[in-house]
Amino acid sequence: MSDYTENLSDFGLIELEEARNILDAMIDNGVPSDFDNEGVRIAFNRMSGKVFLTNSEYQVAVYSETERGKYLESFYTSPYEALEGTFEELAEQFNEMNEEDQSWFEDLAKSLDRPFIMDSEE
Repeated sequence: MSDYTENLSDFGLIELEEARNILDAMIDNGVPSDFDNEGVRIAFNRMSGKVFLTNSEYQVAVYSETERGKYLESFYTSPYEALEGTFEELAEQFNEMNEEDQSWFEDLAKSLDRPFIMDSEE
């Protein structure tokens, strides 16, 4: 049995509720601006317990609920140390990233037109 599935019969009730939240957020607010809309499907990783949206480019979007509402946000993996998270989660890890991942994240921030504050450790 694979840890990854798109077969809804493999989802439990909790995972199906998460899938519903993802679909509701997609209907209400669309997908993230940097998420390609080709081959979009819902997936479940049994190891992490996470349900998420993915596409033919293997991009990932996750459900978020904050004071701004219910929406999908991109979930990234850094190319060198394979750090994972949303933009905000990775921004919090910036000072711990190696130089190559920092450069990748700075490029990501520029491409998204998303400023972030680097904590100075002086």
